[in-house]
Amino acid sequence: MKRIGILTGGGDCPGLNAVIRAVTKAAHQSGYQVLGFQDGYAGLVLNRFMVLTDALVSGILTQGGTILGTSNKANPYRWPVPKRSGTKRARLGDVSKKALAHFKKNRLRGLIVTGGDGTMAIAKKLHDDGVPIVGIPKTIDNDLPGTDITFGFETAVITAADAIDKIHTTAQSHHRVMVVEVMGRYAGWIALYSGAASGGDVILIPEIPYRIEAVCRKIRERARAGKHFTIIVAAEGAKPLGGRWTVQRRVADSTDPIRLGGIASKVAYEVENKTGLEARSIVLGHVQRGGSPTPFDRLLATRFGTAAMRLAESGSFGRMVAYKNNCIESISLEDAAGPIRTVPADHPLLVSARTVGTSFGDLD
Repeated sequence: MKRIGILTGGGDCPGLNAVIRAVTKAAHQSGYQVLGFQDGYAGLVLNRFMVLTDALVSGILTQGGTILGTSNKANPYRWPVPKRSGTKRARLGDVSKKALAHFKKNRLRGLIVTGGDGTMAIAKKLHDDGVPIVGIPKTIDNDLPGTDITFGFETAVITAADAIDKIHTTAQSHHRVMVVEVMGRYAGWIALYSGAASGGDVILIPEIPYRIEAVCRKIRERARAGKHFTIIVAAEGAKPLGGRWTVQRRVADSTDPIRLGGIASKVAYEVENKTGLEARSIVLGHVQRGGSPTPFDRLLATRFGTAAMRLAESGSFGRMVAYKNNCIESISLEDAAGPIRTVPADHPLLVSARTVGTSFGDLD
């Protein structure tokens, strides 16, 4: 029996189950058995998996999350190992040879890895060490290089935009400044799209350091025009000019230990002190990762899954499927693990938002 493996790494995201379903059904059509490794790379290191049957993947197209589980901590190259006597902190070691051994033990012809930038960086290392891998791009942040869009992004934008729409009425009724914090550590795609779609008056993104004076100036301009409320949409990675991220906490054993959070509260506090207007903050957080994927995300995930299986079947490993100019293509894992895709200064939506009067907190 020919065998192929699949795992989902990093944060969860609407559309992951659609990918699992697509890979499984496409593999079965070609006579493959599919092993689904559980909880991301942890499943490969610990050899935890389930055999994916048609019955198991039936009906999961519309479900959020992932039936395989995931992890944003599991990294075979930075794996917690027993502490040495007398030490207080856990050590991180390289157990990638265990992952490779389990890949061989299960007689797999290839491994399909679904994830974001961190997951793809690990996939590139594993592939170089002898695991034949095909990647599938997944992140609500939409920041993976080489692909125009990732599944999960549209669902997250719709979730965020719906919340901002609802906040409008409260802001207007109470004459408040409402600061809505959305996800986006290095890239402001969610903030830009959801903020523009919901008529956000100020949008703060990581790519454009803001000045609180410029933000307050926009609020005062609106007040003078008789608009006694303001909606501010802030990506979690937004930071003031010359300033730093707002860090909520650190997780020592994570591949990316810094956890951002609190920019909305920070901006609301500063706005209230400088303008005298009541300001409130709202953090949407992980609600953006949940729920049923939109039809577009279901279709994109299905196309990615079937394309990944075609690459694996043809032996075209070391590549990641990508969406470019409305077509499904592929790029090398090396390119996929490159610098993240941020919002360019001349992006058409950013230009349009400025044209209709949206402030990004950067201009006098």
